[in-house]
Amino acid sequence: MSTLVVCIDRGGDFPAAASLPVAGRDAVESLVTEVGIDDPEDSRVNTMLEGLRVARDLEADGDEAIVAVVGDTGEGVSADRNVARQADDLVDEYDPDSAVVVVDSAEDERLVPIIESRLQVDAVDRVVVRQARDIESTYYLLKQFLADEELRKTVLVPLGITLIAFPALLFVAESPSFAVGVIAAAVGAFLLYKGLGIDEYLARLPGQVQEALYSGQVSLVTYVVAAGLSLVGVFVGALQARETSDASTFILAMAFAYASVPWLTMAALAAATGRLLDELIQEDSVRPAYVNLPFGAVAVGLVVRGFSVFFLERADILQQFHFAGYEYGPITIEPFVLDGGARLAVFILAGILVSLAGVQFATYFTKTNLQEELVE
Repeated sequence: MSTLVVCIDRGGDFPAAASLPVAGRDAVESLVTEVGIDDPEDSRVNTMLEGLRVARDLEADGDEAIVAVVGDTGEGVSADRNVARQADDLVDEYDPDSAVVVVDSAEDERLVPIIESRLQVDAVDRVVVRQARDIESTYYLLKQFLADEELRKTVLVPLGITLIAFPALLFVAESPSFAVGVIAAAVGAFLLYKGLGIDEYLARLPGQVQEALYSGQVSLVTYVVAAGLSLVGVFVGALQARETSDASTFILAMAFAYASVPWLTMAALAAATGRLLDELIQEDSVRPAYVNLPFGAVAVGLVVRGFSVFFLERADILQQFHFAGYEYGPITIEPFVLDGGARLAVFILAGILVSLAGVQFATYFTKTNLQEELVE
């Protein structure tokens, strides 16, 4: 069994008299001596010596070993193609059964597939000078990192902005805690921006809006209505929280929810209805989730409203519900009072009933569409 021990070096400065590929023990020993005398610190010396050692070990095991050196003084595609031609010459001349590749860097290791496409590669031996192993590994990691444009934009640009902003904030505010707080908030916002994929969503948003305008989607209008209702809900909730500003943070949140939930529920209902109408117009069959979505929005709004009412009543901000009674013909409803617990139970029950109604309606709607498809 014959094995080709091939040492790869691209971009190296070979002697002018060297004609690549160099094959044979004597020729490689002569080359390593010449390269080592010219530059004893050249890592190619270690690569060729390792190739000679591997060939010696293979011969000691009874295999026929041919040690060779391939490479090119240039870089890029032309250098890779020269290495490929040299590999073809070695295969044509020696017809080896397999190969062992010896490299001294991650850059040269990228050429291993060239050898693999022509021979079965049994092993890849990467040679690094022992004292410089950690330094070289770190160097190649940094080199690959800096070559990635996306990583540079994601890491280096925010880091650079942070390093510039920190002294500027210190100069303006003269308070290290303020500067650290602002930078931490900005970094946190950036991480959420990237982690939640907001940048990708914003990149797709103009195209989606343009498509919605051209296709006449109903959801475009309902989304605008939902955004307006959401702003109204936030504004009304803020006013309600302001009126109870002397209360605890939890009660302020409940006051905000109590005032804003009806508007936010209407916003969700508008958006869900618009999406449902788009599905009805554009698709032959509508998924049950879109049918159930408006009911789910109303159910969640009722439950959140009920809990906010319960806590506000316990905090003596809201009064108990008093029903003055009702009488119409033979129908008479006596006056009654609902405390916080009873009102919470009513809201929860209403939310469950609305949710069940949505599930039932979605199931009925799906069955009806299925029957129509079967009839057709």
